[in-house]
Amino acid sequence: MKIKQVRAVSVRLPPVTPRTPARRPSWASHTPRGLPMGKYPEFPRLPGRSPGIGTPLGGGTVWVQVIAEDGTWGLGHGGAGLPVAALVDHHFAPLLEGRDSFAHEYLNDLMWRSSLRHGAQGLNAVAQSAVDLALWDLKGKLLGQPVYRLLGGPARDKIRCYCTGDDLDWSMELGFKAFKVTNPAHYEDGIEGINLVEDKIARARETVGRNAELMWNPVMSFDVEYAIRLAERLRPYELRWLEEPLIPDDLDGHVQLARAVTWIPIATGEDHHTRYAFRELIERRCAAVVQPDLHWCGGLTEAVRIYHIAEAAGLKTILHGGAMSPEGQHFSFAMPETPIAEFHLSTPVGVPLAEVVRLPGLPVPKDGCLVPSDAPGFGLQIEEEWILPWDAGRPVGGA
Repeated sequence: MKIKQVRAVSVRLPPVTPRTPARRPSWASHTPRGLPMGKYPEFPRLPGRSPGIGTPLGGGTVWVQVIAEDGTWGLGHGGAGLPVAALVDHHFAPLLEGRDSFAHEYLNDLMWRSSLRHGAQGLNAVAQSAVDLALWDLKGKLLGQPVYRLLGGPARDKIRCYCTGDDLDWSMELGFKAFKVTNPAHYEDGIEGINLVEDKIARARETVGRNAELMWNPVMSFDVEYAIRLAERLRPYELRWLEEPLIPDDLDGHVQLARAVTWIPIATGEDHHTRYAFRELIERRCAAVVQPDLHWCGGLTEAVRIYHIAEAAGLKTILHGGAMSPEGQHFSFAMPETPIAEFHLSTPVGVPLAEVVRLPGLPVPKDGCLVPSDAPGFGLQIEEEWILPWDAGRPVGGA
């Protein structure tokens, strides 16, 4: 089946109106976080106000629609707004249109090779991800199969999820048994930041107890020295992993940190793009868990390659936001060395998850577990009339 059209689009999702009143606002409405731009006082550390992290960088979600010659279409999405939409429409669309829609490896390789001169990572990888995911959704629809079956079928009967967020009481009430909390500090905060982090982790461990897995995510806010000092402080709290403490480009720093800190595994990868960045992490043994994001790393095709590199090295691949998107759910269901998936909980406390899900057809965890949709493709129930031309000035919808 040939590809007729590849285009960046917007999706006007129906509004979500919960029936259950909230007990209190989510932590995400008011909790400061240490983020890369937090180095500078002019950039607030509040959610949604630090450029590039937690904000719609350049315009927000970009959906991609790939239409086959028989009219069947698939959808994928990435981020970063107008720059990514331009890459989709003006770089990838002319390259892919008219080609075999089932040739995933070939099409993915074309996108990567065509981008080497201007850089195959960064925004290019985000655009490639959205196109690749749309191709997988299309393939599933054309074959009448859920994507997890195209990946080899289920590796488990359900996906176990861990919950990211600071409303630990609500996370526990929802039935989660593993938890990840956010980071309030930047290395510029010095000893005050170290004390602040230790106080937070101590409270979190007391809340969830000794029989629950507890993780912590600094989001690129540290340098090597600060990460080592904090890791030493946090020895008593038995963290499952320390996530993305350093910027992704500091490979030598990752090596130094992994050698210095042996009591907390290092997890990273959401901001590493393509298998080449992950190959270096894995070969240098500076990550115990790799965490590609399907919407940023180069797509599902690229993530499968990353998975196999990690699997051969005896490492787990646990996606960034794996339980938050249909694509991540299908990957996590099918891959044997992906034992758990991340669910980011940032909706108001007390409102059932089923009442706040944004994407129609997206399963949500129940008692800390979920099963992906078995509908063709990724199983999203998006109506064709919701799909609109890309609006560079005001994209609508999102995931």
